[in-house]
Amino acid sequence: MSRSVFFLAVCCPSILLSQESSHTLRGADVSLFNIAGEVRVVGGGGSDIQVKVTRRGPDASKLRIETGPIGRRETLRVIYPSDRIVYRTGERGRSRSTVRINDDGTFGSESTDGRGRRTEVRTDGSGLEAYADVEVTVPRGKRVDINLVLGSVGVRNVDGELRIDTHAGDVTTDGTKGSLDLDTGSGRVTVRNAEGSVKLDTGSGDVTVEGVVGDVLEMDTGSGSVRVENVKSRSLRLDTGSGSVTLTGADARDIFIDTGSGRVEVDLIADVDKLVIDSGSGGITLGVPESLGAELRVESSSGGIDLDIPVEVTRTGRRNLSGRIGDGRGQITIDTGSGGVRIRRSTSR
Repeated sequence: MSRSVFFLAVCCPSILLSQESSHTLRGADVSLFNIAGEVRVVGGGGSDIQVKVTRRGPDASKLRIETGPIGRRETLRVIYPSDRIVYRTGERGRSRSTVRINDDGTFGSESTDGRGRRTEVRTDGSGLEAYADVEVTVPRGKRVDINLVLGSVGVRNVDGELRIDTHAGDVTTDGTKGSLDLDTGSGRVTVRNAEGSVKLDTGSGDVTVEGVVGDVLEMDTGSGSVRVENVKSRSLRLDTGSGSVTLTGADARDIFIDTGSGRVEVDLIADVDKLVIDSGSGGITLGVPESLGAELRVESSSGGIDLDIPVEVTRTGRRNLSGRIGDGRGQITIDTGSGGVRIRRSTSR
């Protein structure tokens, strides 16, 4: 028997490269900390959060899992006994992140001690070659914080409060209910079919938002294109440093868009109380429904102003225009440093 086990270990070393463990986390608030790997979060029944951790890589056996309360929250932490971690994946290019990790495995804004050891996480080079894939099943009404340095996060059909913080990696959510707070240093962010307030903050990477119904939708991006479709909210705020912005099928009372550079296209399907578009450079196109009424003010330092809808013009200059659309009950303000402005009928339904 011992010879057979040795033979398998030598001929099939991958057998020893993954180790699974299951954990039950009780309580309404739970925080999970993992430095590298994939995290998958799904909705489920029962009263407790269930977590399955699969440790992978040549040094997987060196990782350990710790659970227990820190402050008022129950936690699960994957402990990496090294300050240089290598997470090799064939699906991404070269990447490197540096973060301070506390001895208890916590890090980021949720950590209890910001004086942890300086740890480098990268996709190549030498170091501890290990990572952990984590699957989380969340019952209705729970509050869960996911903290990850390098990897990806996917969420599906979760009804509760979610906060996700990653240094580098893609984040995708679908079919969530409740508040959603996503923060990533770099990586694509995709949100589909969300019910509840949504807040996105990304340093770089494209952002796609489709089918959101909630009180507030906030997006803050450093660079990357932003595409938003079919949203209904009381307030919609978008701030981006650079990159194109496309907003179609928008139904929001207050809309604020601020971009440093990049083309902006907005298509409304309902009246607005207040709409502000401020662009450093880039053309702006606004589509409005026939029922819309608003006081209009447009300024363009360089670029023309084209009106493809009826507007009662009250003041016009070389680079500015004021007027009234319909009953004038709302307010629309458009300001661009360079680039033309066009206002037309909405094509969204």
